[in-house]
Amino acid sequence: MARVSNGMITAVNILTVVIALSAVGFSLWFHVKQESPCQKVLKTPILVVGAALMVVSLAGLVGSCCRVSFFLWFYLFVLFLLIVGLIVFTVFTIIVTNKGIGQALSRKGIGNHRLGDYSRWLQKYVINAENWNEIKSCLVDVKLCQRIAGGKAKDFYTHLLPPVLSGCCKPPNYCGFEFQNATYWIMPTTGPATPDPDCKAWSNTQTELCFNCEACKAAILDDIKREWRMLALINLAILVFIIIVYTVGCCALRNNRFDKRKQKGYF
Repeated sequence: MARVSNGMITAVNILTVVIALSAVGFSLWFHVKQESPCQKVLKTPILVVGAALMVVSLAGLVGSCCRVSFFLWFYLFVLFLLIVGLIVFTVFTIIVTNKGIGQALSRKGIGNHRLGDYSRWLQKYVINAENWNEIKSCLVDVKLCQRIAGGKAKDFYTHLLPPVLSGCCKPPNYCGFEFQNATYWIMPTTGPATPDPDCKAWSNTQTELCFNCEACKAAILDDIKREWRMLALINLAILVFIIIVYTVGCCALRNNRFDKRKQKGYF
């Protein structure tokens, strides 16, 4: 029985090493991903989980192959902490991305993306001065708005822009601005058609544009919400796997202790 458990935990930990390497690689892929260059909330959590799984797996391999109980105890202790941490983080992720929470908040916002559709914590995390200035600088550095195809006004309005480009690179349609090119719009002499803060926030300065608009902030929040929901699903899958590994590890430790007692003549 001990051999079966030790052999099983060895095989499982080899698989865990592969999964850990995949998690680290996945995190690095998010780091260089260009679709959402300024908000990669997935990369750090997945990198941490991948590195932790790597350390735990190596301890489990040593403990199972060499039958060293200390390493198995360490292995199970860290796995337990990982299980608790993943449960807490997954529940937290689901709460802060739950649309039902946002519905109880203010309806104030722009278009299909409203700041009130997001939890207060998520808004505070993204829209605080330090984080938002960093995001704006990144949007300028990666030349986000230069991705919009040029052309005349009739051609421009035929394009379906992603939310980030629509919210950050042009004034809202209801402002009534006159199109000159994709990132240059002229305000009517009578002022904006709607006295909305986003209409006043628009600037033709290419390093400003609508980066201070609520529509831009809401679009970034929407990207973050999608990434965090993906992270919650990944966490659930990892959690189920770790619980299985933890169960096998407990069996291996119990059987190792049984074998040692048997060798000492206790049975």
